[in-house]
Amino acid sequence: MTRFLFGNRFNLKNNSMKYHISSSLFVLFCIVLCACNSSSVEKDGIIQPAFDLIERQIGERATGIQLEEIAPENGKETFEVEAKNGILTLRGSSSVAICYAFHTYLREACSAMKTWSGEHMELPETWLDFVLKKQTTPYEYRYFLNVCTFGYTTPYWDWERWEKEIDWMALRGVNMPLATVASEAIAERVWLKMGLKEEDIRAFFTGPAHLPWHRMGNLNGWDGPLTDGWQKEQIKLQHKILNRMRELGMEPIAPAFAGFVPTAFAERHPEIQFKHLEWGGFDEKYNAYVLPPETPYFKEIGKLFIEEWEKEFGKNTYYLSDSFNEMKLPVAEGDDDGKHKLLAQYGESIYHSIAAGNPDAVWVTQGWTFGYQHDFWDRASLQALLSRVPDDKMIIIDLGNDYPKWVWDTEQTWKNHDGFYGKKWIFSYVPNFGGKTPMTGDLQMYATSSSEALHSANAGNLVGFGSAPEGLENNEVVYELLADMGWTADSIDLDSWLPVYCKARYGGCPAAMDSAWQRFKETVYSSLYSYPRFTWQTVVPDTRRISKLDVSDSFLQGVELFLSCADSLESSSLYVNDAIEYASYYLAAKADDCYKRALKEDSLGNRVAAMQQLDRSVEILLDVDKLLASHPLYRLEEWVDMARDWGKTDLEKDVYEANAKRLITTWGGFQEDYAARFWSGLIKDYYIPRMKLYFSEQRADLDRWEENWIKAPWHNTSTSFEDPLQSAIKLVERYKEE
Repeated sequence: MTRFLFGNRFNLKNNSMKYHISSSLFVLFCIVLCACNSSSVEKDGIIQPAFDLIERQIGERATGIQLEEIAPENGKETFEVEAKNGILTLRGSSSVAICYAFHTYLREACSAMKTWSGEHMELPETWLDFVLKKQTTPYEYRYFLNVCTFGYTTPYWDWERWEKEIDWMALRGVNMPLATVASEAIAERVWLKMGLKEEDIRAFFTGPAHLPWHRMGNLNGWDGPLTDGWQKEQIKLQHKILNRMRELGMEPIAPAFAGFVPTAFAERHPEIQFKHLEWGGFDEKYNAYVLPPETPYFKEIGKLFIEEWEKEFGKNTYYLSDSFNEMKLPVAEGDDDGKHKLLAQYGESIYHSIAAGNPDAVWVTQGWTFGYQHDFWDRASLQALLSRVPDDKMIIIDLGNDYPKWVWDTEQTWKNHDGFYGKKWIFSYVPNFGGKTPMTGDLQMYATSSSEALHSANAGNLVGFGSAPEGLENNEVVYELLADMGWTADSIDLDSWLPVYCKARYGGCPAAMDSAWQRFKETVYSSLYSYPRFTWQTVVPDTRRISKLDVSDSFLQGVELFLSCADSLESSSLYVNDAIEYASYYLAAKADDCYKRALKEDSLGNRVAAMQQLDRSVEILLDVDKLLASHPLYRLEEWVDMARDWGKTDLEKDVYEANAKRLITTWGGFQEDYAARFWSGLIKDYYIPRMKLYFSEQRADLDRWEENWIKAPWHNTSTSFEDPLQSAIKLVERYKEE
């Protein structure tokens, strides 16, 4: 066992602290250390990154924490937490295990936590006693992120924001994050080697916020092209991201070739029978050409992708390739034999194209499409795709285990496919689509369903647990719960877990708070729908993607109970933030009732009554906008500023801003309002004017108005209340009987 005490005895913090041990003692220390553990020099890296991360969270207090390395249990990561007589000891078999141990101690002993929306970190002067707690994860991997997260949340993040996110992941025990930044810069090098011109390659790429769908072969050219400056800066950013992930012992999943080629490549090779796919209601010029699996170009290009990526970023093990995400396979209707043959060829070609570049690589694929298109992906079809890939060279991320219950009305995909026929797989959820912000999720399912899989005789080679939200920075209770589920084989008792969560988040859990969360658990956190949006966010009811929100009387009572805790918790910034958020939903629901009545009166030709209800809805929403102006996350200003910061010229700044705004509004194709955000600035300057325009004589100009709004630089005019907490309480009381 290797042991380090940061603080009083040994201090190995390079560069930022002085050594406090003599040179002779240091030599003796090294001799003894090497005698006790011949591999300790290699393993020192486990301790130092964990210490660095803890120091980023609590500063100099980190120097008084004792960190120790322990062996894993049966090959699985393990941690221990113990505090006696003011000395906190964190032990772990990996950096991530130690970081999760620290997160656990903060929450359970100190009632403290750091989150996306802020922190509650009133730490005691002396570390509180904590009875030894030991825990071993049942999973080899704890996965995090979604291909779409790199559009709906992270496209314009800088290193400062990424550093915080990687810390967030480590503190929650994640060791397998998706890492797709700079995919296009690598792809550009490949296509240049394949003889294409730079301008043809750049025309192939979408704008930054739409790149996830380009990477999955859904979309080309939309809102592009990318610039030389963008490509170079993304390479620099990805180096920092990967260096930190690897420093912490994480196993990043890198992008691989999935068969999609630029139009210029297809035109250059008329001898190849390319398939032209369809997706999302876009004109065919934006859709993908995919290589047939039997062409030698598949292996050649795939090999180049891996080689170019590793030449830039170093050797990697896990590579993501998704060839038919939400798209129909190009096979004749009813030709099952032809379908299965083609699927087997694609599976073989994808794997061999990756292995050609790195024989040790493992092909990772998202299993989303297997459930989403379950009629197509029957047992024989999925078995065909997997049939020519070695079992130990593939991992399937069973992405959406929440959606069979709530949307698809099927069994979970892993059950339908016998634990994926011997392939390794990861049990995962998609708690969020599009970065939508309303409170939503099935806490009881999250607390139990993965445990059921672990104990199932039909689970196959289940090696991991994860979550794959399309959008981050929302519904934080869900991700705290899922982090804990990644470290236990058992279900979690929510009646015991929620009070601990509330105390750590807010500093207390009075009786009214407990009652509020019971109502939340039974309403908004006992429901999960794909499209939780208010009608005023879609102008008219969306008949393609039907919106569903649980804003029942019980939920509204929960908000009132939550706000009633203000006297005892108003000093907690996280309580204030959540009070603003929950009150805003309360008011938005009232505004939605008025707006729906306005639509009804309008349909009946009752112009005066319609305008009265519209005005009332707008009045309430303006108060909502003003409340959210004080929230750290729910502001358009942050989204726009991040996008503009990537531009080097005014023109570039305007282009990036427009791209960022397009994604959360009209999107493209038939995805309009898909990523509807509940944000200050967006409510005041987009949703409200659009509502008014719809009820005016210029209704036919809606599309043109939306496009003009996207392209015109936006300037924030939203202002906040002087005392947002008290304002939230008063507004809820005012509109209570609305």
